[in-house]
Amino acid sequence: MSESELRKERSIAILKTQNIPYIEHLPIITDNRTSLRRSTEEVAYRAMVLQTVAVKAEGLEQAIVQEIIHLYKLDSYFTRKEREFIYNNNIDETTGIQFLWKYEAYWTLLWALGFVEQLEYPDKICDVPLAVSLLSEKGAKQFLKEAKLGAEAEILDQADLIYRYHWATRNNRIKGIKPPAGLDNSVIMERHYTLNWLIDERNTDWDDISTDT
Repeated sequence: MSESELRKERSIAILKTQNIPYIEHLPIITDNRTSLRRSTEEVAYRAMVLQTVAVKAEGLEQAIVQEIIHLYKLDSYFTRKEREFIYNNNIDETTGIQFLWKYEAYWTLLWALGFVEQLEYPDKICDVPLAVSLLSEKGAKQFLKEAKLGAEAEILDQADLIYRYHWATRNNRIKGIKPPAGLDNSVIMERHYTLNWLIDERNTDWDDISTDT
């Protein structure tokens, strides 16, 4: 049995203990031989960008947002969609909510970089005050210095598990019923998106990551 098949079996064993539906034929994900190992610096800057767009979405004044961008030297790290948002003073509610959820993506990267001990069961939002204070208190220089990208196998384990969580919530939504076992679909979506970016073997841009199940 391959590494990816073993990872799938471990994920299914977890789902069984949590009474979460699954399907045996949901494919395996990439493994250590094909997944992309993004650099710690790339992941750290992506984390800082995500925190910045999230605090803007939460209502932080544009002048302070600009100060953060300048202080952390983030201007060249925004994607096209993020740039359109971060420099726009007239944000519609739907767009604002979409970027507010990037706290969850940021939190996932904090875990990958060793700042958060574990990714908890995805039934509630992350600790936003802790997430914000962690970067603001350290500053960009110290954050980059302390960041240590975790073992690839651990990231792949989480990517496989969230993939199967995501299938379960989407399957229930298709049936018109609430997510199983208290799962939060929005938390799962952001975590799945972020973990897929971390392991994507095609070096896909952040804006173009897929979360197919």
